[in-house]
Amino acid sequence: MRVIVLGAGLLGVTSAYYLSQLGHEVTVVDRQATPAAETSFANGGQISVSHAEPWANPSAPLKVLQWLGKEDAPLLFRIRADMRQWMWGLQFLRECSPARTRHNIAQIVSLGTYSRQMLQDLRRATGLRYDERTQGILHFYTSQKEFDGALAPAEQMRALGCERLVISADEAVRIEPALGSIRPQLAGATYTAEDESGDANRFARELVKLCEDAGVKFLMSHTITALREAGGRIDHVEATDGEGRFQRLRADGYVLALGSLSPVYAKPLGIELPIYPAKGYSVTIPVKDASKAYQVSLTDDEFKLVFSRYTSHEDGRGDRMRIAGTAELNGYDRDLNRVRCEAIVRRVEQLFPGAGHLEQAQFWSGLRPATPSNVPLIGKTRLANLFLNTGHGTLGWTHACGSGKSVARIVSGLAPEVDFAFQ
Repeated sequence: MRVIVLGAGLLGVTSAYYLSQLGHEVTVVDRQATPAAETSFANGGQISVSHAEPWANPSAPLKVLQWLGKEDAPLLFRIRADMRQWMWGLQFLRECSPARTRHNIAQIVSLGTYSRQMLQDLRRATGLRYDERTQGILHFYTSQKEFDGALAPAEQMRALGCERLVISADEAVRIEPALGSIRPQLAGATYTAEDESGDANRFARELVKLCEDAGVKFLMSHTITALREAGGRIDHVEATDGEGRFQRLRADGYVLALGSLSPVYAKPLGIELPIYPAKGYSVTIPVKDASKAYQVSLTDDEFKLVFSRYTSHEDGRGDRMRIAGTAELNGYDRDLNRVRCEAIVRRVEQLFPGAGHLEQAQFWSGLRPATPSNVPLIGKTRLANLFLNTGHGTLGWTHACGSGKSVARIVSGLAPEVDFAFQ
């Protein structure tokens, strides 16, 4: 079967890999010159099953109100004359009930646990290297209220098989000594030893090489202009190549993995996807003093930041810290807001004084494809040969391998291997 995957980010590349493994003839189409050049370019780096509590939870509405208008707020709704934003916001509020939150956590944990296992299996089978670290993820809290609020979700995650253990501040410092400088401020922590971290962009680029070796074709610098329907199926994809030449691309099946642009291409087909772009920021800082920099991947839940460490010198960039997070709902704007960038750097210096060359900080922003529930959209559509692998929000790296393998099985007429509410 010939399959076209629309998008060469993490979700598109993993979809292509697993489709190829199942014997399909696969072509990947993307507007960028290189794979994983947008949302997957400089993300937080965490394979974080423990990061399963969605943005939409019972405490969110009050927090969002308190954060309105604050340029450095962890979650900022920048109100626009945009009906899609308003509709998404209303759906977000509906997902904030305790029952919906519990349901969504169950979905996110189930897919995350499976996906992490698929990544580990892939790594063992292929020898793929991407600056991976398997030291777990530690969530730390400098607010007693935030720590208390994390206990119930952590308990639910443990019941679902994610061993997110509640630990003391002293135990947190034992696991990550770099937190010692803020020991008096620590209220507590949770630790998930099975979680991992790694360079998502490097992973995608290395996986592309394996895909190409297996015969997958990548049409880069190809801008998709439309998906054309005929008789309840996608008939062809229209695109222009890097020189502006028009092309019609045909296949037996199509996987939509275009991140925050997915609803733009689905809407003309009569498919409404509840996805809105959530602009996230990241900062990459060269390490100045390795003894003061963290080794374990961290999550600062109060400030909605994640921390990963990359030490590989293979790409010439050396030892560096990657800090990512926050979300700004402001349409498709990708401009860097200096206030938000500087707030991240300020938090890094508060937590790990002297660890990094702050004056060399590199800033980046990307548009995460966020659903109101944080649960991604994977599976079939009303069109017989169009499939979805999109809407992963902040967890695209965490869910990439599990989502890619699952959609490949669905395209192949096979049942997915994980208990998840597929389309």
